[in-house]
Amino acid sequence: MLNSGTIFTAKTVGLLKDFLFSGNADTIPIRLREAFEELGATYIKLGQFIASAPSLFPKEYVSEMQRCLDSVRPIPFSDVKRIIERELKGRISDHFASVEEQPIASASIAQVHGAITKDGLDVVIKVQRPDIESILDTDMNLIYFASIIFEKIAPGLNHSGLSDIVKDFQNSIMQEIDFVQEAKNIEEFDSYLLKAGESRAKVPRVYHELSTKKVLTMERLYGVPLTDPEKLVGYSRNPKKTLTDALDIWFASLSHSGFFHADVHAGNLLALKDGRIGFIDFGIVGRISTRVWKGLMLFMEGLSLNRSDLMAKGLIDMDGTIQGIDEKQFANDLNRILYQLSEFAMDIQMGDLRGLDEGKLNRIMFDISDVSKRNGLRIPREFALLIKQMLYFDRYVKALAPEIDIIRDQKMFMH
Repeated sequence: MLNSGTIFTAKTVGLLKDFLFSGNADTIPIRLREAFEELGATYIKLGQFIASAPSLFPKEYVSEMQRCLDSVRPIPFSDVKRIIERELKGRISDHFASVEEQPIASASIAQVHGAITKDGLDVVIKVQRPDIESILDTDMNLIYFASIIFEKIAPGLNHSGLSDIVKDFQNSIMQEIDFVQEAKNIEEFDSYLLKAGESRAKVPRVYHELSTKKVLTMERLYGVPLTDPEKLVGYSRNPKKTLTDALDIWFASLSHSGFFHADVHAGNLLALKDGRIGFIDFGIVGRISTRVWKGLMLFMEGLSLNRSDLMAKGLIDMDGTIQGIDEKQFANDLNRILYQLSEFAMDIQMGDLRGLDEGKLNRIMFDISDVSKRNGLRIPREFALLIKQMLYFDRYVKALAPEIDIIRDQKMFMH
């Protein structure tokens, strides 16, 4: 008898065959993206990965897969209702006075609905898509296996670290499907805010009695994202101060506790009606050691001064076990990437606040990792997460406080 993984793989192969071998060669990227959307969460995530890794994939595929970064087709409310009732053990009316059928947001792993509890609390319910865990597990194992094969048969890929990247990608998205852990992440950040006496920010309260590994019920926060400067003016008397407060709080959590919100893009930072800053969506967080933190600061100093020797030393300091690295050669190898980062910083300065070229950023991060690997170093995952968050903040700064330079003025926010 075929197991579920075999059945899904057969479905995958069949759909890919139907989409790819109909029409002409010019439309293959379009048909592949359509196949990914039809196959669901894992392949949408894979499309997002392709869109974010232009150094690995042809330009036409990267461009087409940008569509996978948009909002995902929502699942029917009947499925949402069934999942909530199964997870919370009872009819939906036993737990909620009302649930909005139209989702607030729909993503590849979960979607969010507004609701009112039986006690009259205004909440949001984050609900995982049906069978997402088993689908992701089966599909990601298949994709990882395929990446190993590609590395063996494709010239040049065997040194690219493709399978390592896919493995990290797998670990990252598997973390996002554990809402119990996400709830712990929220409360860990909340505990930090309380211990620090930090009153400028808040996180949504988690309602554990209405939450499981697949359903997460939280306080609903009303605000506007920092990425929307026009609406931000209506919520904040001083948008610049709102931004610098957000930076100060984020850096403080990082330097005091080693714990940080690792997905501060788009709507995950809100200016709230009461003037505070709301941090939401803790599916991706990072934890950083003192050693990595110091190495990162040295790397950032080198970046601000256009000194690849300091960047090289910072990266070497992050790997406490490495010995015998030729720092001069490593610095020379980083010179080309330094130029790319400087060019990227100029793109940020000239670009639109609402968009960040994640593809270009991820290509640079991949190049840094590749150069480091060729020089005998292994860069911690947290390094790329931190750089990305800083560049997100830099995007906001260019619109709201252009006199600040995140790279140059990082010590303003050190504690």
